[in-house]
This record gives sequence, C-alpha cells and structure tokens, in this order.
Amino acid sequence: MPLHIGKGRTVAEAITDSIDYLQDPEKTQKGELVTSYECDPRTADNEFLLSKRQYFIVTGRDQGDRDVIAYHIRQSFRPGEITADLANKIGYELVKHFTKGKHAFIVATHTDKSHLHNHIYFNSTTLDCTRKFRNFIGSAFAVRRISDRICLEHGLSVVDNPKPSRGHYGKWLGDNKPLSNKEKLRQTIDKVLAEKPDDLNAFFSGMVVRGYEYKRGKYLSFRAHANKKFTRCRENVLGVDYTEEAIIDRIAGRRTSPVLRGGELESVPEKINLLIDIQLRLKAGKGLGYERWAKVFNLKQAAQTINYLQEHGILGYNELAEKTSEVVTRFNSLSDRMKALEESLKDNAQLQKHIINYSKTRKTYVEYRKAGYSKRFKETHEADILLHQTAKKAFNELSLSKLPTVSSLRTAYAKTLEEKKKIYSEYHTARDEMKRLLVVKANVDQLLDVPKHQADREPDSPAL
Repeated sequence: MPLHIGKGRTVAEAITDSIDYLQDPEKTQKGELVTSYECDPRTADNEFLLSKRQYFIVTGRDQGDRDVIAYHIRQSFRPGEITADLANKIGYELVKHFTKGKHAFIVATHTDKSHLHNHIYFNSTTLDCTRKFRNFIGSAFAVRRISDRICLEHGLSVVDNPKPSRGHYGKWLGDNKPLSNKEKLRQTIDKVLAEKPDDLNAFFSGMVVRGYEYKRGKYLSFRAHANKKFTRCRENVLGVDYTEEAIIDRIAGRRTSPVLRGGELESVPEKINLLIDIQLRLKAGKGLGYERWAKVFNLKQAAQTINYLQEHGILGYNELAEKTSEVVTRFNSLSDRMKALEESLKDNAQLQKHIINYSKTRKTYVEYRKAGYSKRFKETHEADILLHQTAKKAFNELSLSKLPTVSSLRTAYAKTLEEKKKIYSEYHTARDEMKRLLVVKANVDQLLDVPKHQADREPDSPAL
C-alpha cells in the first residue's frame, strides 16, 4: 500500500506519523519486536526524510502531495501457529527479498490482536537516492507469492486459492474465519459445564485448568493467559446462556445447556510463570475467589518448574544457580556482539553515503573554490556544497588517510550482515533460555524460602 504525503502535511509529519504507529511500544513488547535494515528505528523518520531531500537534489523531481513517501505491507499469521520472534524474522526476510536489499525498511510485529501480524514500511527511495520504487502491476501478487514460499518453508499455513476482495477481511473469510476470544471463552465454558461440575468452585477449577483466570465483582469475568483484558459474562457480551446466573442454573440443572459448539480450541502453551505471592495479593484487596485460583495456579507452576528441572537433569540448587549464571553471561556476550555488529553496519552505511555524496559533489565544490568561495555561487549550489562539507568533516573525524572504495565497503557490509544473521537465532535462543531459567530459579527460591541476598550469592544447599 503506497503511503502519500497527503494534503495539509509536510513530508516530515507524514513519515513521523506512520513510523510512530508502527513502533507503538504497547504493541511491540516495548520495541523488542522492531527490526530494521539500513536505518535505525529510533531515527528512521529523519533518515527517510534525508533520502527524500537527496533524491530531489540528485534528480530535481518533486511530485508534491502525490509523492509516495513509503510503502506499507501487512502480513498476518494464523493464531497459535507462530511465535512473535519468528513472525518478525519472516517479515524481515520477505521485504528484504522483495526490495532486493535496495530500500531501507522497518519491520514491527504487533501482538495486540488475537493473531500476530507484521507492519512493514520500506522507503520509496533507494539507498543510493537516485531512484524510487516502481509499484508495478501485480506487485501485491509478487509479495503474496514470496510470503507464501517463506511461510511454507517454515511449515506455516498459507491461504489457498485466495479470492480478490476489497471488502472486510472477516466477511471475505466467511465461515472459515478464526475463532474470536469471546467464542473461545463460550466454547470453554460449554466444555467445562459438559463435565457436570458439582458446584461453582468446581466449575472455576475446570476453567483454570484450561488456561483461564477469573474474578468476581459486579460481573463474573474470565481472561485467557494469552489475553490482556478480562471478558465479562454479561448478556450483551457473551449472550444469555453465559451470565453468572445462567452458569449457576446450568450447573444446578435448572437451565438447559446450549448445544456444545464445534471446533477445537487452541491449546494453551505450557509456559512457566512466576509463582504468585498470595498473602501479598490478599492484603492488596483480592478476594477468596482469587485466592482459590492463585493456589491452583501456583501448584501448576510448581509442577512445571519441577518437570523442567528433571527434564534438564538439574538436581541441586548450586547446579541451577551455576547454569543460570552461565546462560545470563552467554546472553550478555551475544547481546554485546549484536550491538557491536549493528553499530558497524550503521557506520559502514554512513561512510558509503558520505563517499557517494563526496564523489557527486566534488566537481561543484572545486568550482566553488575556484570562484573564491563566492556567496552568490554558494547560494545557487548550497545543497551540494553542504553535502560535500559534511562528507569531508566525517572523513576528518574518522582520520582516514585514504578513502576506501564503495565496493569494498559493500563487501564488508555483506560479511558483517551475514555474521549478524548467524548470531541472530543464537541470540534469541539464549534470550528465551535465560528467561525460562530466571523464572525457574525464582520459583525454586520461593519454594525453598531462600532469602534474596542468599539466592544472589548462590549458597550451598541440599539437592532439589
């Protein structure tokens, strides 16, 4: 989708508005799910803007309000089938292949919906600022074909024989659309009630086992662990058969249950979470219903913690502390290396731009010098002169005795990028392992009632 400047906006405003939405921290896990190519996400709006100005200087072309500043690709994945990190990686691979590495871009994976989806913006101007992307007929088909191929390589679902439509996506899906969170909740309630629980507490236990937490206030509410908000059991939300009164009547047999809804529910992934300090929560005002749920939750997390220790052959506290320390050290080392590689790529790209600008504006600057640094000449060729002076200043700061060639810089860039790609998967694996082990160790500390200062200095302790 082409993004135009639009009336009443400057190029800078148009770019900033688009990229701010893309990188919304509430949708991208505080920016962890934002990656980029040939630009820094924090300054991408300024970098895109600079490339537009350089394009105008080189070509003299300006389309005004009709100018396309960037292109937007949305890529969605089937719920429950992919992790956010892999979704971001696939989005990066898609746009890199589609643009052939000639355009800077940003990939942001949003997790605010039931389905993970990528928002991809790539600069309409090429990296050398001499051309713009040509939105050819069938470009959308080309994007879909590349996306399908990459998804199939990762064993993911694709839409078979898609029908072109300009209507609402839900309407296009028809009967095949994925279940909403409300429908999943209705199905879970129906399945728990079909097991004939003895009372309301037994019903709540059944819901907890299936991955839901609940709270009782003015309305009974449920929330799946993967969701952010609770869903109220109100007539105008879930229907007349799913209010608290209706559920109590269905347990007691005073109300006929609706037909059990079809379709398989997505399984809730087994994720080890931190144990809850129940007493602290009760002091904060939580009720008895929450206490019952928290006890069941803690039992499940304690069991998963013990299973993890057994599966990985960790038999003593010292061994757990040592392994956790090793994983944290390894992650920090990989993180430092990733940052160094990203900085190297950024410096390389900047140097390439300066060398290209220096070469293009050298003739103008020589004429400016021959004109005795004339003010009139400078006013006429100010943009070229500024680019040349900026490039010379950058060379002086780097203390370069001889300028490298652009081809050698591109070769070095490709090697560094290849190294970054190799470390990328190892980095994310280490990060996930570190998170799991830190949670496991925190749970063990709480179960063994290890004081925090003792846990930090890894004391001698009996086998777990």
